[in-house]
Amino acid sequence: MTELSFNQAAATTSTPHEFTFFTNYAQVLLLIASEPDVRMRELAFEVGITERAIQRIIEDLIVAGYLTVHKNGRRNQYAVHSDLPLKRLLFSHRTVGDLVRFVQDSPAQERKLLAM
Repeated sequence: MTELSFNQAAATTSTPHEFTFFTNYAQVLLLIASEPDVRMRELAFEVGITERAIQRIIEDLIVAGYLTVHKNGRRNQYAVHSDLPLKRLLFSHRTVGDLVRFVQDSPAQERKLLAM
């Protein structure tokens, strides 16, 4: 009998599950960091969840101090507090700004965030 690695055995017995490396909270925060006046509808579409779920996430991020929101006419303008540490002990030595800079793919977007 041949030995199979865990990955080989799993590949032969099941189909891969869909997953993401970033939580919905992280995705929302990163999207807002790149577009501070993004609409909840757009966030919901990009993250793949309901607008109501986006509202809860944004409220949680505001209460936790990671976001502030200001009305600009009928639109919301969000500000990400990039100097705050990430929540989990494993990552608490890193800030929200570190996460955003890690994910940003354009130097112009990074400069925009750092100006906040």
